[in-house]
Formats: sequence, C-alpha cells, structure tokens
Amino acid sequence: MSRNQQIRSEITNQIISALESGTLAWRKPWSSDRNCGMPKNVVSGDLYSGVNPLLLGLASERHGFQSRHWGTYKQWSELGGKVMRRPSHVPSGQWGTKIVFCKPVTKKQNDHDEPEETYFLLRTYTVFNIDQVEGDHLDYLRVGYSTDTCNSESNTFDEADELIEATEADIRHGGNQAYYDIPGDYIQVPNRDQFAGSAYYEVLFHEIVHWTEKRLNWDRNNNGYALGELIAEIGACYICSELNIPMNDENHHAYLDGWLKKMKQDSSFIFKASSQASKAADYIMSFKPVEVSC
Repeated sequence: MSRNQQIRSEITNQIISALESGTLAWRKPWSSDRNCGMPKNVVSGDLYSGVNPLLLGLASERHGFQSRHWGTYKQWSELGGKVMRRPSHVPSGQWGTKIVFCKPVTKKQNDHDEPEETYFLLRTYTVFNIDQVEGDHLDYLRVGYSTDTCNSESNTFDEADELIEATEADIRHGGNQAYYDIPGDYIQVPNRDQFAGSAYYEVLFHEIVHWTEKRLNWDRNNNGYALGELIAEIGACYICSELNIPMNDENHHAYLDGWLKKMKQDSSFIFKASSQASKAADYIMSFKPVEVSC
C-alpha cells in the first residue's frame, strides 16, 4: 500500500467509525461566538478545506474543544503559547490532530516531446486547538472572550438572505419537494413557513450547492448520486457553519448507509466529496456582500 493510500485509508476509517456511531462528522453545534465556526489556521487566518474540517470537527467533539482556531506546535510557540502536556486519559499519539495537504509534484519526462506529468502527494501535519494551549495573551481566541459587540445572533439569517440573493440563483417556492432542476437551472423549495427553525436555510443551501454543479463542472466519476448528495450535504454544512446558522441533526441520515458503503469500497470517496464541497462552498461564499463594521 502506498503512503497516499495508507493516509486515505486511515482517515476514511476514522470517519466511518464516527458515522457508524451516529455522528455526522460534518455537522457541528451552533454558537454565535465569533471564535466558533469553520476551523481556521491561527497564523494565516485561512479556513481549512477538504477533509480537514471533518477531522478537526471530530477531534473537537472527542476532546470537547470549542474554538475554531488551530495551529501547529511551532506556530503556537512562535505566538508565545505553550501546548499543554497530553492528559493521562488521552492515548499516546491522539492529543494532536493530524490533517492532510495535497502537494503537487511534477514529473519530468525523458522525452522532450512528452508533456510533464503532475501528481499529488498527501502530507500530514499535526495541529492543536487553542483550547490545548496555555497563554493568557491568547485568550481573545477562546470562546467566551470575544470583544465583538455586533449582535451576530440577530444578524445571522439576514446575512444568509443577502448571500442567497447575491447568487442570483433562480429559486422558486411552493410544493412539498426540494430539488435542483438541472435542465431548467432552477431551485425548487417549499415555502419558508413550512420549515421549522433554521431548516429552510439548510435545505436551500443544500440545493444551492447542487446549483454549482454546472458552474464548477463537478467530477462524479462512477459515484453518481451518492457522491452528489454527500457533496451537497457537506457543502451546505460548511456554509451554515460560516454563517452561524443552527444545524439540526434530524432527518439527515437518509443517505448514510449508501455513503458508508461507498467509503468502505473506495478510500478516496470522502476526499472527493469533501474537496468538491469546499470548492462549492467557497464559490457560493464568494457572492457574500462586503461586510460593514458595526
């Protein structure tokens, strides 16, 4: 087994185990605190993408972390923080969280007439959450220490409405079904008052992720419907997390058996789904209006 295959297999097994225990790895509890949300690197400020939000989310659930801020041991040290020693109840090797990055490698051909071949190597890095780091000067990164005076809870759905409108997607309301019509390039969803709580946004963003398929030329290969639904599910959760929209764990297990079957058959399945979900979420979030400080 190659190094790439080994990494994919280990990560897939971790996610399979979580799904079999009833945990949807991409669904996280909601909080209006600015230090909650999609995981981001403490130095670059970049959001983690692909399968990494799933891995970091599972680690947060396992250890009880709340903050979205992560960094390597070196990054925390350079910020003046000290990573805590591994607690005795945490098995060796499981205090840090392994994430992956794809490194493109170009192979030059001996024959100058042949095009160069590019392939990808998976590299692993170990990161730690701010909740694992000591340092009072870093408290501003912890949940509960936010100095943001904006009422994010009341603005959350307005922000989502503005984003939805900015996409200029053809969204039609009525009936009792939610779907994206590919030939007509429109989204159909029931009326908003037919949903409880924030379920309207979860469903609508699920369909808007489907709406990106023609625009981003999704690569489904032989995985078809199951992959498409997983991409839409994960992508919608990524967007809801960024917009601080509450997510409901109910009624989202309909495709679980099919996803588990695909993951067990193909260790690259979850990587394909999460990578495309990240691209779709990034594309949709790119329509977000410029924020005005309050």
